Amino acid sequence: GLVALAALHWPQRNGLRWAGWLTVVGIILFSGSLYALALTNLKMLGAITPFGGLAFIVAWIVFAISVWRAN
Repeated sequence: GLVALAALHWPQRNGLRWAGWLTVVGIILFSGSLYALALTNLKMLGAITPFGGLAFIVAWIVFAISVWRAN
């Protein structure tokens, strides 16, 4: 939500687009791997989860830099 609102306010900022996609990747990898782990009990799926968390962290950093530079 917050990334999308910022992208509407500053549509010229490519970093906000990157932050949005990184958030989507984070959701898929983090939540998706945990959901799949719970359903299948395949322990190797747990190794994917940190990459989703990393995508979230990078998304917030890119978001913060983009908003800071927009002002």
